[in-house]
Amino acid sequence: MPEAVFRLEEVSFRFPEDDRAVLNGISFEIRRGERVVLSGPSGCGKSTLLYLLNRLYPANCDGIVGGTVRLFGRLSEVWKPGEINRFVATVFQDPDAQFCMPTVEQELAFTLENLRVPREEMKRRIVEVLALTGLEELRGAVIQNLSGGQKQRVAAACALVMQPEVLLLDEPLAHLDPHTARELVRWLDGLQKKTGLTVVAVEHRLDLWDGFFDREIRLGPEGRLTGCGPFLPGPPMRFPERPAAIGEEASLRVEELSVSIRGQEILSKLSFQLNESEIAVIAGPNGSGKSSLAKALCGIYKKSGGRVNAASGIGYVPQSPEFLFLTASVREELAFSGIASGEEVDGLMERLRLEEIADAHPFSVSHGQKRRAAIGAMLADNRPVIVMDEPTSGQDAAALLELYELIDERRREGVSFLIITHDMEFAAAIADSVMLMKDGALTGKFRAADVWADPGLLAAHHLIPPKGANAHEPAFA
Repeated sequence: MPEAVFRLEEVSFRFPEDDRAVLNGISFEIRRGERVVLSGPSGCGKSTLLYLLNRLYPANCDGIVGGTVRLFGRLSEVWKPGEINRFVATVFQDPDAQFCMPTVEQELAFTLENLRVPREEMKRRIVEVLALTGLEELRGAVIQNLSGGQKQRVAAACALVMQPEVLLLDEPLAHLDPHTARELVRWLDGLQKKTGLTVVAVEHRLDLWDGFFDREIRLGPEGRLTGCGPFLPGPPMRFPERPAAIGEEASLRVEELSVSIRGQEILSKLSFQLNESEIAVIAGPNGSGKSSLAKALCGIYKKSGGRVNAASGIGYVPQSPEFLFLTASVREELAFSGIASGEEVDGLMERLRLEEIADAHPFSVSHGQKRRAAIGAMLADNRPVIVMDEPTSGQDAAALLELYELIDERRREGVSFLIITHDMEFAAAIADSVMLMKDGALTGKFRAADVWADPGLLAAHHLIPPKGANAHEPAFA
């Protein structure tokens, strides 16, 4: 049998400031060349477990580890700082957290310089990995000007250019459009078959991986191992039926909206209307301008032309929820506006499964919990129009269902939603209309069922038809 690259025996982990352990009694091994997915509800410790495998924890957080962690047969604690990074590369959940240099090429070169790769070898590797990840055109691009999905691909390229033996992926598809996600999975499949790379991924969007994984390690809500065996895909996510009931009054009008940054036009003359109680999904390829549109509607990006008319302001849940946080606890975030009553805040806390982290600092919780806290804060603000950028990222099935119910309840109260998402099942269930974007322009605003039934329209915007979703009308199958 291939050797074990990771072996954990009765491992527990606790942050020094916490009374409760994040992980409890975890035992498993992962052998060379395996493809393993770590699954479980949001906040159960999946990312923490991943960071034990690359020695980021406990070294970088003073965490308290119980049990035994062996990496390539050696006890974790005997590896020197940075030594394991020659064998184990990581793509983090938040790609911004791992960038050090301004441009894509400089970031790749910086990674190789740290490994003391000779200059000529460095040039060859950079060209190869840019081609493999489809980033050739972004070679000289400034990373902070890229979309969330493009940043995710750059982070993957930086990990793979190291030619590691193990690749750790923390929700690598979270910000990728469906087509790009599928392409990345196909490419990883070919790479793994060619090199024998060991792949360990934390993931919620398992449908996009098809049959990639050999094995699944499942964690429960208390950070305990609940299963370890062959990967068996579950049934498609199902949402309750809901009648569409769009109002006749406009809650948001956008006319000829344009945005330019440093002389480059990123949004070009967008015009559309959102009615009271309407839920519209914004979809399209990575880099098409979806997040830029959200920022322009909320005034974060200054208009270079056109008008945005909203009755009483627009609420905004950004793709990086940290940008919304202003207080020292999750509960204070939801109560910050002072508009929702204490009872309403308590109700949102319960429904968004935030009660157990009510007193935690918003920056200290998991990615999925941060996103739910940001959503809760904006729902508590009672804005008539709410823009959400990738609200489903990092959410398990129960959290998705509760989010769906909360959005539908607010819609029935007259609130309108613009939702940017790459989750086609969620989009098919929640959307009255779909706004398709490409290259900074609006292709059009369509009835949702018409989009799912048009293969050409889907392909042109890097989308795939939803699986088994019960939208208002039958989804394209």
